[in-house]
Amino acid sequence: MSGTLNKVMLIGHTGDEVKMHYFEGGGSIGRFPLATNESYTNRTTGERVNNTEWHNIVVRNKAAEICEKYLNKGDKVYIEGRLKTRKWQDDQGQDRYSTEIHCTDFTFLTPKNESSPGAPQNNAANEQPVSQPSKSQTDESIGGDDDDLPF
Repeated sequence: MSGTLNKVMLIGHTGDEVKMHYFEGGGSIGRFPLATNESYTNRTTGERVNNTEWHNIVVRNKAAEICEKYLNKGDKVYIEGRLKTRKWQDDQGQDRYSTEIHCTDFTFLTPKNESSPGAPQNNAANEQPVSQPSKSQTDESIGGDDDDLPF
């Protein structure tokens, strides 16, 4: 196989609000931590073990602004993206590395009525959906019975 793949799919809870950084050219980056949990029973002791893994999520431009507006700490979200490792130097001049998930797609999984208290509610979410007419209703309103067709 000659191709490669760098794809990450996560479902977890946000650990903090989205932190935004805006650039002069109009671009923006949003960053937030995401927690995923693993639970299993230890075979030797029989006790339940819970592990939490933290992931650094990076979202860009319009997607970052949407996340900042609608994601709150503790919300459940599906993230799809790719791994990227960043290198920088700390105050002592030591090289440091950070692995991040650069988000390419996301889906909010927490219903807005279950969101964190004090979070702004989206009025459009409270509106009643417009019902679509069924196929039989549409057929009757457009042409009636098939017997009445002119051809």
